[in-house]
Amino acid sequence: MTQPQGALLVGSVNFDDAETTMRAASELLGGHLRRIPDGEVGKRFHWIMFQPDVLGEAEGIERVGAEPIPFGHGLDARGLRIAEGTDAASIRLPALGYASAAIESYAVFRRLREEGVIAEGVRFEVALPTPVAVISSFFQGDDRAAFEPVYTAAMLRELDEILTAIPHDELAVQWDVASEMGIIEGASGYGALMDAWWDGDVFEGLVTRLATFVDAVPTDVEVGVHLCYGDAGEHHFVEPTDTANLVRYANAVAAASARSFTWLHLPVPIDRDDLAYYAPLADLVPVAELYLGLVHREDGAEGAARRIAAAAPYVTQFGVATECGIGRAPAGSTEGILRTHAEVAAAW
Repeated sequence: MTQPQGALLVGSVNFDDAETTMRAASELLGGHLRRIPDGEVGKRFHWIMFQPDVLGEAEGIERVGAEPIPFGHGLDARGLRIAEGTDAASIRLPALGYASAAIESYAVFRRLREEGVIAEGVRFEVALPTPVAVISSFFQGDDRAAFEPVYTAAMLRELDEILTAIPHDELAVQWDVASEMGIIEGASGYGALMDAWWDGDVFEGLVTRLATFVDAVPTDVEVGVHLCYGDAGEHHFVEPTDTANLVRYANAVAAASARSFTWLHLPVPIDRDDLAYYAPLADLVPVAELYLGLVHREDGAEGAARRIAAAAPYVTQFGVATECGIGRAPAGSTEGILRTHAEVAAAW
């Protein structure tokens, strides 16, 4: 396994705009980064929570409930349903917003690189959610199975637009995989949110779906997989017992994919500096770059060092990251978190 450069920014960063994100990442992390995201700024601040407003504009899709449910940034968190009498296959979705955001931010990335702010060879990172997250979060019952192929096709169109607009040797695509882990772990307390809707083996269905999206990224474009347990209010929807399910899922997707991952990111809860959490990593199949999300703002470099020491007996080569994006971190804490990435990475 090739030793990567030291740090990965998982996606979201708590700054107001893409240029601030990219300038701060370059200044504070410099050569520790192989790729830089735009921070998922604007309406993407709350990850997929802007999608109901987008999808609700399509003919044949209705919002559930008469009154909007405010969710910050002007978003309406009401769920969605397919209108009675509508054939889901006939629904024509508007642009989802991911491609337009990526293309706009890439123009900033390119300008900053031309100015020398971003180093040559660093790639522009685009993080995209899997359809499982959007469908499980906003649809219920039979609508899930009916709508899945419609949304999957729309997300692949977004990806194709990104691939057309951004040079492949400058692009890195990351798939954000959260709801899948909730389904695998059997997260309780979320009703049907963490239930599968397809026939057959649930785990195999999750493997096939993610492998399809990994393979949708051409081999001359980097592709990463970010496995996640959510960060609503900086808390997981379920606390993993150890890395066993993460390793099992990553290994299965790697085996099912025609192309290899460029990088794999696995989360590490702040209180896990015990050997037991990391022991399953010994069974992880080789990946070009592995990043462990063991950087936490609450205990900084000292806490990260404890978690690194616990992981080292089972996997000797890995980079560092936070366990999820830092877009919802407390205001004013972002630069400190970025500095911790650099401090930990430089200590290797």
